[in-house]
Amino acid sequence: MAGPGTEPVAEPAAGPCAGPGTRTRRAGLPGNPEAAAAARRFVRDSFADWTAQRLPGAEGLTDRLADEAVLLVSELVTNAVVHAGTTVELRCRLDPAPEPDDEAAPGPAPLPGVVVEVSDRHPTRPIRARRESAASDGSGSESGGHGLQLISAVAESWGITYQRALKTVWFRLPVDAPGAGTRPEPEIAYDDQALHRELRAAELLAPAPRRPARREPAADRVDNGALSFLAEASDLLSGQLDADQVAALAAQLIVPRLADWCAVWLHDGDGGAPGRGLTAGGQEQRLARVWHTCESRIDSLRTALEKQPPEVPGGTSPGGVPAAAVTWPWPHEPGGHEPGGAALACPLSAGGRRLGTLLLGRGGLLRFPDEVVGLIEDLGRRVARAVATARAYSRQERISQVLQRRLLPRGRARVPGVESAVVYEPREGAWAGGDFWDLFDAGNGRWCFALGDVCGSGPEAAAVTGLARPVLRLLARDGFGVAEVLDRLNKTMAREAADSVAAVAAAVAAAGAGAEAPVEIREEGEQARFLSLLYGEIAPYPGGSDGARCTLACAGHPLPLVLGADGAVRVVAAPQVLLGVVEDARYVSESFDLRPGETLLCVTDGVTERRSGQRLFDDEDGLAKALAAGAGLDATALADHIRNTVHAFDPTPPDDDLALLVLQAAGGCP
Repeated sequence: MAGPGTEPVAEPAAGPCAGPGTRTRRAGLPGNPEAAAAARRFVRDSFADWTAQRLPGAEGLTDRLADEAVLLVSELVTNAVVHAGTTVELRCRLDPAPEPDDEAAPGPAPLPGVVVEVSDRHPTRPIRARRESAASDGSGSESGGHGLQLISAVAESWGITYQRALKTVWFRLPVDAPGAGTRPEPEIAYDDQALHRELRAAELLAPAPRRPARREPAADRVDNGALSFLAEASDLLSGQLDADQVAALAAQLIVPRLADWCAVWLHDGDGGAPGRGLTAGGQEQRLARVWHTCESRIDSLRTALEKQPPEVPGGTSPGGVPAAAVTWPWPHEPGGHEPGGAALACPLSAGGRRLGTLLLGRGGLLRFPDEVVGLIEDLGRRVARAVATARAYSRQERISQVLQRRLLPRGRARVPGVESAVVYEPREGAWAGGDFWDLFDAGNGRWCFALGDVCGSGPEAAAVTGLARPVLRLLARDGFGVAEVLDRLNKTMAREAADSVAAVAAAVAAAGAGAEAPVEIREEGEQARFLSLLYGEIAPYPGGSDGARCTLACAGHPLPLVLGADGAVRVVAAPQVLLGVVEDARYVSESFDLRPGETLLCVTDGVTERRSGQRLFDDEDGLAKALAAGAGLDATALADHIRNTVHAFDPTPPDDDLALLVLQAAGGCP
């Protein structure tokens, strides 16, 4: 069955793609990774439909012809999705044999054929040099794809048509005439020349430029094609940050280029997902990915591999363990046919650690040729490095999550007569947010609040946060006032923060030591010890309805604002130097009454410096205007209002942490 949006339609009875009935079928495909699979299903459905209708020429539609059409369509649709990024239109047409031409040269009569067109909505591009043009069309290795080279190796004829807002690549495959015999199936035994032809048709042997006076040896073509394939694989694998996604991509790179099917086991020794697996070198592995040229056989292949996994070579070495042939009973195909074939296991090792196993099989072979074995070993090393990098990233992400949970308070204290609200959003993809907040009971009728921003990001910033928050709480509960707390925290920051940053950086580097690519630790030690902080204490007046006395100080932080009951906005602190810059700096605090119905707003620079082009959110008092527009809202609704206004300032996601704290004295808001 074809996927959604792939219903056959009748073409108009005019033009080169017209045909009676459903001789021409068309599908609209989404511009996402599912398009290639939908295209493959649609092509096979078209072949089956033509055969069922017994259309002229359909009697010559063979399984091999369908496989060739599926291979080419899969490559072209993938290229269209990757390079154009638009929806794709796919057309399949069964052409009858052309009418004989009386003036044509003598020779065999023309055959019926299958014509396939793949169109994307990429705008017309200007004429450019040959190298650049090849890259833009997916015809050369510059773009990472070899679709047109593959077509030229397999199709009878092909071409490209450019329109104002449409690019179409088409090809034609001849249909064997009845009684004329079919094209021979490949022999089971492969010699070197047969291997070269198969690999070229599998898009690995795009010919290198030839010198006019000298024919390039086949072995050189193998090397050039293999290098091109490995370069493409490296580019694709390096962009994956999830080990299971690396396994899925590796299987799709191998099938159908190098093998009929592929399976990838991953070792989850560092705490991966549980599952049935094989044992290699005493390590339990799970079957992470199975892929087959015929997608309907993937489930049965997975079942067979889980039930009877092959024995694989074990051990590790700095240069990697060589691939080895394995014995494994191939599952029977539908109809009871035993396919036979060769299977090859390639251990995945990086940094002296065994990370998994790559197993692939190909029908019609007694063994994999040496050229293919060498290519698979090279690919296996790249897959292993990608898995190692993805796992290092996963370890960092887990550390980040742990830090995030430990560095933020479990909740905020309830202040009598004062409603509070907090918005905290770490930057997307950030290790651990550099912003932090706190609201806690300091005793003796005082509640303390803090909103801070470490200069820097990642684990170094988290180390500073981990130092600042506990010191704040300890000093506040020991009875120190606002200014004294900042004085002592400043000295602590200047003396101790650099050591904390260095220790965390070393710990994170050690956690990622197993990765082939080292964990990135930015040189932010000196910068990361600086801290901007808004700190204060609030003491509600007796009765809970007369407001509260608020004392605060602002150390290098965006200044706090108060929204009065009459809608006026005022600044309630003066700027002072960052913490950790000058060890003997002295800080001063300011006090004011937060009257009933008034609201105190504290934000980090992720709010004030939110950018839209050349403008910042707080240009021309943008924050004060947004606060005034929220007059009459309670604390929670006002916090959401400010957050939504900041996000709406620019359509792109924020590139910094976003945090804000709202304290509203009860009594003035209905």
